[in-house]
Amino acid sequence: MGLFDFLLAKKQTASVAKDRLRIIVAHERATRGGPDYLPTLQRELLEVIRKYVNVDAEAVKVDLIGDGDNKVLDISVSLPENPAQA
Repeated sequence: MGLFDFLLAKKQTASVAKDRLRIIVAHERATRGGPDYLPTLQRELLEVIRKYVNVDAEAVKVDLIGDGDNKVLDISVSLPENPAQA
């Protein structure tokens, strides 16, 4: 039984790896199709926000989301909870 369980566990691991690879490929396809100006926009937004609040580079996220026939620019900024960091 131990050998059979070992082989069965490989199949489950392979299935999980296959699902993870699908997610990665889908994410890469989505980001590759995006406009070239998004990284520049994200960097410039970060520079402006840093004039007023001290935030990390990972605090600003810019994504382009398809909403039917329209595209929506999604900008997310994570501000520090402690006002002393501002």
